Amino acid sequence: MPEMPEVESLVRFLDVRLRERVIAQVELAAFSALKTYDPPLAALYGLSVDSVSRHGKFIDIDAQGVHVIFHLARAGWLRWRDELTDKPLRPGKGPMALRVRLDDDSGFDLTEAGTQRKLAVYVTTDPQAVPGIATLGPDPLAEDFTSETLAGLLTEAGRAQLKGVLKDQRVIAGIGNAYSDEILHAAKLSPFRAANSLTEDEQGVLFAAIKSELADAIKRSEGLAAKDLKSEKKSGMRVHGRTGEKCPVCGDTIAEVSFADSSLQYCPTCQTGGKKLADRRLSRLLK
Repeated sequence: MPEMPEVESLVRFLDVRLRERVIAQVELAAFSALKTYDPPLAALYGLSVDSVSRHGKFIDIDAQGVHVIFHLARAGWLRWRDELTDKPLRPGKGPMALRVRLDDDSGFDLTEAGTQRKLAVYVTTDPQAVPGIATLGPDPLAEDFTSETLAGLLTEAGRAQLKGVLKDQRVIAGIGNAYSDEILHAAKLSPFRAANSLTEDEQGVLFAAIKSELADAIKRSEGLAAKDLKSEKKSGMRVHGRTGEKCPVCGDTIAEVSFADSSLQYCPTCQTGGKKLADRRLSRLLK
């Protein structure tokens, strides 16, 4: 699943290519992806792009006050084309969801792999009208996201587990399963620690890890083409997706806890005092 660093990199990639360009056409192949009907997709035709920005994991293309906003969900991705084919899209066929064509025939496709269709596209004049955006928590890389901000969020979360708190978009916008693993490893904190149990020093370490892990991930992606972001993300992970491998910090074996539809990875030595966490495959504590 693309998380905030990849989404931020896509925003920067698109902003260079879309700003001040004119949208010539938007084709819809997966009707389930479009969550709005007013304004219609045709309202974007002939409009020039003012900017590309981000709300958490949502990408927002602002074309003279009409916004096309999309969330890539778990299996969605963006494929840029310097020259799009003239062949029209075939609705319901393959992974294709949406195509945006510019006036010079360059543009991008939104695709979604697998059978679950969760990629979402919105056309609106008010980004706050998008349900997922309206409920977002603060952006962790914003200047006003301070250590005091984090301390308040942890206190408010109470006994909720750190892993779940970091993943909850209503608490902090943009962090997902992969980077929450990396952040907790960098901070040397158990994913099952209660949010309100951290000492002031531990809160400071967690705050620094959030800022540095996300900023470093964005820096590693700087200048990469959209097609290369997935592989860069994977190569930069120390614990996430590396079950059974050696921890690069202490050499212990990276362990995993599985859930119904996801898993987390951690280092027992670095994060849990050498203890293995119970497998909570059927647990509903983390979603």
